Amino acid sequence: MERDIINYTLEKLKANGMDHASCSLEQSTKYEMNVETGKITLIRTVFNNGLSLYAIKDNKSGSYNVNKLDQETIDQAIATVIEIAESSEPDPAHAIAEYQPPAEFRTGPNKPNQESMYNRLEEFLEQVKNKYPKIMLDNAYFDFTHRVRYIANSNGTDFTTEKGIYRFSSMFSGHDGERSSSFNYTGYATQELDRELLAYGSLDTLLQQSCEQITTQTLSGKFVGDVIITPDCLSDFLSYVFGITIYDGALISGTSVYKDKLGQQVADPRLVIHSRPVSPEIVDGYFITGDGYQAENCTIIDHGILKTFLLTLYGANKTGLKRAVNNGGCYVVEPGEKSLDEIVSQIDRGIMVARYSGGYPSQNGDFSGVAKNSYYIENGKIQYPISETMISGNLINMLKNIIDISRERVDFGSGIYPWIAFSGVTISGR
Repeated sequence: MERDIINYTLEKLKANGMDHASCSLEQSTKYEMNVETGKITLIRTVFNNGLSLYAIKDNKSGSYNVNKLDQETIDQAIATVIEIAESSEPDPAHAIAEYQPPAEFRTGPNKPNQESMYNRLEEFLEQVKNKYPKIMLDNAYFDFTHRVRYIANSNGTDFTTEKGIYRFSSMFSGHDGERSSSFNYTGYATQELDRELLAYGSLDTLLQQSCEQITTQTLSGKFVGDVIITPDCLSDFLSYVFGITIYDGALISGTSVYKDKLGQQVADPRLVIHSRPVSPEIVDGYFITGDGYQAENCTIIDHGILKTFLLTLYGANKTGLKRAVNNGGCYVVEPGEKSLDEIVSQIDRGIMVARYSGGYPSQNGDFSGVAKNSYYIENGKIQYPISETMISGNLINMLKNIIDISRERVDFGSGIYPWIAFSGVTISGR
């Protein structure tokens, strides 16, 4: 049935004068368990369908999505995407993936162990209650999603992907009488339930820290110091850096400070960052890129040297540069040689940043925001948790000003990150 829908859609688009067309059909089943205020409040199964259409005519393109697969909805979607394409502005950079041999990709279980899910969730609630009695669990979401996608285009590309994955996330804070910590959150993905939920990702560490952060101290004065970015926070910082430097938008507009830096040193020589969506070490990856190519692993920064941009087919056509072999994400940052404790011992004055809240950085990398759930470091020792503190600096310079990278890393299932210490960040107390 699914193949019939894909073939019918592509044939109709071609018959109605579209030069090129692509189509993907997705079917997913989510088994979900939710926790609110420390209790399991919802257990349900959700079924979803989705059909995505993309069409090009005379260098004009249109896209449209629907979540029903009946004949009337599909025909209306075909008519709508044609109308959108015909009324859009022409751009010769629009294109679809060229022919690739048909392939099928599968990873993870196709069904959840629901009994184990429930038992693990109850175990987690009991462990938090006993181990961290001052923690208030605002919510927790535990689900298993099985997703099948069929991707095809008018050039003959024909892929099928199937993936089963467990995902857990939680938001929480510490409370003691009228005092409370700032809320924190984390999550991870796994294909197995062979360990307790507290054993994955950074969950246990952050729960402990939230208890410590019920009582904080306020930093005074303004100084330029060092910051240690934790694994949870590092993923956000890398997304900021890459977003303003190596993706379509920044390179097409010409605003990227890395636009002429391919093959050149842009970071400390110890920094190595991979994007590995199809690596065995990443359980929550992807097989097909957003523009219809089989995904491959790549190295983005190799010992400080920029090795690739993350351009889509459209971005490559617009800039004349090479298309990336994946969409980015699934980042694996190589570990350093020193322990986190050794890195802390090197810091004269600074903070460890576990959560950051701020606006998107400027095109040159300048950023300013609030460090939350963080700690003050002085004379090589973590001194105490701090209240919300402003930090500012330049992301591009930070990559060059690395003090050290920890040998410990945290595996979130969708990425693997160490702690990284940077110098030259402005820290503003009250």
